[in-house]
Amino acid sequence: MGRFVIGMETSGAVRDAVRALGHDCLSVDLLPHQNGGPHHEGDLFAFLERDSAFDGGIFHPECTYHTLSAAWAFGPGPYHQRTQPGTLTGEGRKAARAKAEADVERIKALPFPKIIENPRGTLSTRTSLGPAHQVVQPYEFGADASKATCFWFFDAEGRPIPHLRLPVDPAARVSGRWATMPDGRRVERWANQSDGGQNRLTPGPDRWKVRSDTYPGIAAALAEAITRHHDRPEWSLVA
Repeated sequence: MGRFVIGMETSGAVRDAVRALGHDCLSVDLLPHQNGGPHHEGDLFAFLERDSAFDGGIFHPECTYHTLSAAWAFGPGPYHQRTQPGTLTGEGRKAARAKAEADVERIKALPFPKIIENPRGTLSTRTSLGPAHQVVQPYEFGADASKATCFWFFDAEGRPIPHLRLPVDPAARVSGRWATMPDGRRVERWANQSDGGQNRLTPGPDRWKVRSDTYPGIAAALAEAITRHHDRPEWSLVA
């Protein structure tokens, strides 16, 4: 039985998927857990300074300051977009981005194999992670949803691992509906999308939480990927 940590997770989705494979696993986040199970509420790095004896980890670092859609908010203003109360802009947002990027580098340097997950954004250009090693969609794993999700895979020394296998069963792919665009193009859309491709979630205080939860099929694939080296070392690297 291996021992694994899931960082920046409150849903317990990936943690429980790892435990379902027979391994010891806990989640760590500043927020309390949503569904019970082994969870440490507190700072991830303070926790790992006390205990880093893990066989591997999966991490979901804060994506707010890495997204491309809010690049306008790093400027000095004035802003043509409507800013929500509490939204960081200008120099404050730049400082928050610098800390978020430093946190990603700290995760990469952890002394055990790790998988880093984030939506498409600036991590590939503003950190040492480089281009995503793999990009998947929830609809490839049995969910009626579209959300491009990027993964980076590193060994205990922070060296890229050549493509850990996230199994994609063609039979698991969920087909979307077909929408006609104003220019006549036909495009595939899923349940979480409008015909124009926007996310259908209504803005609100819990929107970030719903959007950050890991879909079950992806959680199961991540669990298989991070535990493979412990279970079958000869499967850990795939050209």
